[in-house]
Amino acid sequence: MGSGLEESLRLTVAALMQATGESQRSVAEVLGLTQTQVSRRQSGAISWSLRDVDVLAGHYGMGALELLSGPTRACEALPEDCRRSARTVAKGAGR
Repeated sequence: MGSGLEESLRLTVAALMQATGESQRSVAEVLGLTQTQVSRRQSGAISWSLRDVDVLAGHYGMGALELLSGPTRACEALPEDCRRSARTVAKGAGR
């Protein structure tokens, strides 16, 4: 079992994926990984790297420390235009 920080990061990534409507596949593309590699990180079989944290933080529009601060704080730091509801509204307006 991973450390508290590793578990917190897995929960944070899951919460951000839920908030943005992203899949493991889309997160994998951002990281230059396969969906299987992201799945293994999310299950705790492999640890997230510092590079992963840096890339994910940039992708979600926040600093690395915000990403590492836990699911609640990271979701609060998520820019409004990254949230699922904003994306859904924007897609609907373009039709």
